[in-house]
Amino acid sequence: MKLTLFDLDHTLLPIDSDYSWGVFTTRIGWTDPIEFNRRNDEFFAQYKAGTLDINDYVRFATDAIRKHGAAESIAAHDLFMSQMVLENLNTEALDLVRQHREAGDTVLIITATNEFVTRPIAKVFGVDELIAVELEYDHSPGGTGWITGAIKGVPSAREGKVTRMAQWLASHGLTWADVESTFYTDSINDLTLLEKVNHPIATNPDDRLRAVATERGWRILDLFDKC
Repeated sequence: MKLTLFDLDHTLLPIDSDYSWGVFTTRIGWTDPIEFNRRNDEFFAQYKAGTLDINDYVRFATDAIRKHGAAESIAAHDLFMSQMVLENLNTEALDLVRQHREAGDTVLIITATNEFVTRPIAKVFGVDELIAVELEYDHSPGGTGWITGAIKGVPSAREGKVTRMAQWLASHGLTWADVESTFYTDSINDLTLLEKVNHPIATNPDDRLRAVATERGWRILDLFDKC
């Protein structure tokens, strides 16, 4: 099997979808603009520095949709897609994914952003296989049936991406030895998975990943200017 993996934010999208969703919820009045922006900026800086506590961040990032419920949150996400995601789609990124699909590769998006934000985005790229941060739902007797703010299972962040990929492979009766794997990502946070695949491709790489890729002779691909 030829397996092609894509990170999402700043790899296929020139924006951070998680951060942009937070900005959007402030725009529609779901969060206090001053306090939310302050904390959102802090978490984003921690992510870029590789120091983010993913559990703390997901509780923060999903607080608004937890409070507003499923129907209202899904409607808001539809608006988010039209106003902030679709206008930022990149032709080169869309074509790259399409070329791998048409070549017969099994294409998968693997992201540290939660599934609520990213699943509709993956579908825009024509990708059904998504590994994202899974959210816990309250299915207890008399529960809300909606998200709790906690993460379910292993978060697909940093070394967790390797764990989640191993779980995905096992669920298909495969191991790493059974696939020829390629991974596109912009972030040094994904170094562990880059080192695992057959063909690591630093895509719109941050400064630290660009330095590593240059040193190791990995392919560097610049699809767009980073935001």
